[in-house]
Amino acid sequence: MHGTRPPTPAKTGSRAISIRIARDPNDLMLVTAIRAAVYLAEQDCPIEEEFDGNDLVAAHFIGFIGGEPAACLRVRFFGEFAKIERLAVRHQFRRSRISFKLVQASFEYIKRKGFRKVYGHAQDRLVNFWSHFGAKPLGHNRKITFSDFSYTEMVLDLEPDPDAITLDSDPYVIIRPEGDWDRPGVLDISSGRAVTSPLRTPALADT
Repeated sequence: MHGTRPPTPAKTGSRAISIRIARDPNDLMLVTAIRAAVYLAEQDCPIEEEFDGNDLVAAHFIGFIGGEPAACLRVRFFGEFAKIERLAVRHQFRRSRISFKLVQASFEYIKRKGFRKVYGHAQDRLVNFWSHFGAKPLGHNRKITFSDFSYTEMVLDLEPDPDAITLDSDPYVIIRPEGDWDRPGVLDISSGRAVTSPLRTPALADT
């Protein structure tokens, strides 16, 4: 996925990588299954720590190889920054480029929403992975440990998106499905109908 446009598959052998944003309960079930396979089964993370109450207030990206859900990533938003977290790749797909594609897709999405700074917690062994994108340790020297791993705070400055969504953007763009801002949505189509109110004046009560 590049910004909000439909993903252009990237080849991994004879299989294509595609990324899309989660939109319905079925997609969230895929996210749950991937993270359960990686964090619960492989890393022995307690279920209440992995599924921490933030999944319904976040954006989720799902990566596919061919038609198989292979990886996922979560993004949450704060006043001055976006936070990337819960990047999970199923073990049989870790030699692919899907983790890079997921991160790149999330950056484009974050930029389009007008954010210029990304924050995250990298397992200490994965700091070099995040440095490939330009992320650097935050420098506060705060020790972070949770779910039995040690983490490093990372931060990345993004180039501003010239087409970032603002209050001056087309109002129909703002109400389109999240992450799919470049295509007319159902509410764009509904604007072609005449302006009528579904409300009816209540009948006067019998006296």
